[in-house]
Amino acid sequence: MIKEIFPSSINGEVLAPASKSFMQRAIALAVMTNSSTKILNPSYCDDAKAGLNIARNFGYTVTENKDSVLIEKGNFTFPNEIFCGESGLAIRLFAPIAALANKPVRLVAEGSLLNRPAEFMESTFKQLGIEFETSNGFPPIMVQGPFSSQFAEVNGSISSQFLSGLLIALPKSNLSTTLKVNQLMSVPYVEMTLAAIKSFGGKIEHNSDYSEFTIEGNQEYKAGEYFIEGDWSGAAGLLVAGAIGGEITVNRLSTNSTQADMAILKAIEQTGALIEKTANSVKITKPKVLKPFVFDALHCPDLFPVLTALAANCDGISQINGVHRLTHKESDRGLVLKQEFNKIGIHIEFEQDEMIIHGGSIQGAEVFAHNDHRIAMALTLAALNSENKITITGAESVNKTYTEFYNDIQSLGVKVN
Repeated sequence: MIKEIFPSSINGEVLAPASKSFMQRAIALAVMTNSSTKILNPSYCDDAKAGLNIARNFGYTVTENKDSVLIEKGNFTFPNEIFCGESGLAIRLFAPIAALANKPVRLVAEGSLLNRPAEFMESTFKQLGIEFETSNGFPPIMVQGPFSSQFAEVNGSISSQFLSGLLIALPKSNLSTTLKVNQLMSVPYVEMTLAAIKSFGGKIEHNSDYSEFTIEGNQEYKAGEYFIEGDWSGAAGLLVAGAIGGEITVNRLSTNSTQADMAILKAIEQTGALIEKTANSVKITKPKVLKPFVFDALHCPDLFPVLTALAANCDGISQINGVHRLTHKESDRGLVLKQEFNKIGIHIEFEQDEMIIHGGSIQGAEVFAHNDHRIAMALTLAALNSENKITITGAESVNKTYTEFYNDIQSLGVKVN
């Protein structure tokens, strides 16, 4: 799909999309219960749909409504194969769950997920007594349980998602387990997982820096109703649009959230944009001049693309730390951002682990989203103050996490063809 984005002003209110990260965690936990779960304010992005289809694979009946999803216990079974689509979170959450089975379970993927590494799970799985195979280090993968060891080390430097999967699955193991975690990144996402587990009645003990977890086995998760809060990852693009293009109020967005990407406000604040917050909304107003910023994205790397769009509009040079976290995403985001923003006249360079963005005049051009939803959103934002339209090939990639993105920005005054 090709989208033409024209220079536009932003003005209005919009609802934040539902958090796909909380949604997928809720689905994984619902699968681990012995009854029915009702998920309120669900996400229906492609990643969330992949999770719902996995629940069906486990024998649950899934009823989708506009404002809720009912996941009802049926004839529970561990499937022989789990299709994860392009969702890296799904394969990393459900691989440990599949390892509870006393049979081989194959987890398959498509698209960009086929090029995202999986071998980093191998050492931990084998320490826990799980058979594990990859396809030359990549999906599809195979796991066979059950868990038969009570201790393992986890490398948290690539992704915290696999740790989240273990934390969800291990309370259902017949054994109690201790996990030692090394070089943990994206700490807020682990906090998100622990909050979700607690909501379903699970209990996990850990030390203050999340380097060690003690997980009692044979726990029972309790089903019920679970509300999905607004997604700060998706809302970050909307808030940046306000800072770049005018004024925006994003509703249904908890300012007490544990989500890592709420940190977007720290960067926006540095630019001089006006921020007004309530418990469930954020209003952003564009300043006369956007000042450059310095930001550490080590624990929130998904913000890099929209921060790049923000920096492109700043009067000066902005710096974002944590470039090494960008390699194993839907695309190699650091290189892709440099390549595509160069097409629109924005110079980007790398210095050790920092991205240096030179704000300036944004030119119209034809660009490519590289099958990456966050790249598509960032390029869309860049067009708001461009001298001419920006044409994006592969714009449909936004459906991975934010299906209503283009409808929402059009409702705010952005001209899109």
